[in-house]
Amino acid sequence: MKFASPIMRFKDVNMEKQGGHNIGKQAVLDFGKYKLSIICNEMSYGGKAGLYEIGVFQYYATEDEKMVELPGITREGDCVDGHLTSNNVDGIMQKMFLITKNTPVQL
Repeated sequence: MKFASPIMRFKDVNMEKQGGHNIGKQAVLDFGKYKLSIICNEMSYGGKAGLYEIGVFQYYATEDEKMVELPGITREGDCVDGHLTSNNVDGIMQKMFLITKNTPVQL
């Protein structure tokens, strides 16, 4: 799903159910060079309180994608950030757009 406008909102993201032992929900947004994973499950930071955790993956030409720290998006020294409200995730999506100049595609 490609968003019609570069103004992306969390409410437009389809959080899909996860199966297995981490029952919850997840969405992955492709911003070109980076993917943003948004999750909420019993194992995610803040998931038990209904809050969200994000993680950033980067594409490399010579290797598979890897989780990376992205200043202003993830916690300093980490590849994720957690205990996020939907408004926090909105802000992160806006920052990802500004960094990449790419409208996300939901995978």
